[in-house]
Amino acid sequence: MTQRTKGLIEQLLTLRVNSHPDDIWLKFKENSLTWKDALSGSYQFANGLIDLGVRPNDRVAIMMGNCPEFLLSYFAISIIGANPVPVNISQRGVTLAHILTDSSATTAIVENDLKDAVLQVQESTPHLKNVIVKDSDKDRKTVDLGTFFNFSSNEPIIEVEEIPEGVGMMYTSGTTGPPKGVVSMKSSANILGPLLQAMDVKPSETLYTPLPLFHGNALFVSVLGSIVLDAKLGLGQKFSASRFWDEVREFEAVEFNTLGGMISILLKQPPSPKDREHNVRVVLSAGCPADRWEEFENRFGVKIVEWFGMVDAPGALINTEGRVGSMGKPVAGCEFKLRDQNDNDLGPNQIGELCFRNPEGQATYYNNNPEATEQAYRGGWFHTGDLAETDEDGFYYYRGRKKESIRRLGENISAWEIETVVNSHPSVLESAAHAVESELGEDEVKLVVVLREDEVIEPTEILNFCEGKMAKYAIPRYVEFVDTLPKTDTHRVQYATLKQRGITDNTFDKVAKRSETV
Repeated sequence: MTQRTKGLIEQLLTLRVNSHPDDIWLKFKENSLTWKDALSGSYQFANGLIDLGVRPNDRVAIMMGNCPEFLLSYFAISIIGANPVPVNISQRGVTLAHILTDSSATTAIVENDLKDAVLQVQESTPHLKNVIVKDSDKDRKTVDLGTFFNFSSNEPIIEVEEIPEGVGMMYTSGTTGPPKGVVSMKSSANILGPLLQAMDVKPSETLYTPLPLFHGNALFVSVLGSIVLDAKLGLGQKFSASRFWDEVREFEAVEFNTLGGMISILLKQPPSPKDREHNVRVVLSAGCPADRWEEFENRFGVKIVEWFGMVDAPGALINTEGRVGSMGKPVAGCEFKLRDQNDNDLGPNQIGELCFRNPEGQATYYNNNPEATEQAYRGGWFHTGDLAETDEDGFYYYRGRKKESIRRLGENISAWEIETVVNSHPSVLESAAHAVESELGEDEVKLVVVLREDEVIEPTEILNFCEGKMAKYAIPRYVEFVDTLPKTDTHRVQYATLKQRGITDNTFDKVAKRSETV
């Protein structure tokens, strides 16, 4: 049998175990895992997966919230040469079925309260043979994840010639179509180095993240980063503004990451004498609003390091100089430029599409979607779909999305995933979802609905219909009934027109309605 190839994570875990096996690596709630626990637990999971029939190159979906089992199963999948597919725990219905089918996942590892959502779509996902459930209630259709701790903690015996690169296969929302699976062909470790340097975390210190492990930020920057740095990882179960700083203090963290509206949400918390009573030096931020940047730094006594990166392809901008509002400059040998709609290069103070290329060449592709891959990488440059501009000093500034999309609570939302559900309502003829401005600096979701002839329903019926059929963060806040949707000559919905109309006098606001009933 060919000697099993070991990936970066397993190599580093082994190195830590050989050096200081009983030092704590992971802190979660009141529990902790040592380096030895992390490696032996990963081997137990790996041996359990092999026993279940999982083999190299298989794809295994992970649909769990933040917990040690997520990480052990993620490591185990990679150790045996299979491909981890982290799935957003909010996904339901047609979108979840699409992800499981498109990825050809043979196995899914899920939380007990997500089991039914997976089982409901299993018949329409032909490759899915095994459903492993954390804290299982002994359903005969599933496998109890707890039994995996009964397997050997010895290094698994299996022929693995190549370990999957990157963070596995991750799904990113489109603007109007179904989520696209991003498959890594090459390691993007060259991007991680400058990020870790900017984070300024020393060995045995703690970095903290409450961000979901099914996102690249937590999984790539925080988890892999802590292992590379020989640092501790404080893992929050989920982001909570009221508990955030208490967890930071409890874990004695010196660094944390933020996305999108988190900065605004934390600033909305009442000021406290304890605002500066913590050890945090650096906040690695993606999407800090320029008008809240200095306020956050001054109130909490931290340094914001803004950066840009994406799951779709490895490339990064980092702003270590504190230039307010800027994503920074290219790092790790990456080249960035701005281009107009005809792919002509643009100069300073001109807004265009942000494009980049990694010195190692094309590193990703969209699963089962060669057309999207070719379009994104046309001319050898990855086209992000983001708009930006540069100043005279070469600093980049984010200026929104090229195509209409929605970003709410740090999540990219496809209009498709909302409309597909709403259009299945028996009273709905068609619908269109679009972004409207949020007071938190990101977007809120507005839904515009055309009812079938002679149908009369309340907006709340539409919203109730959405429950359980889509991610909670995707459920619209606003609903408006109209006679027709504005369309082009080719019958495409004119989302820009709808967005320009915004919130009208006839728009229902579920937040305002909730306030009236309190």
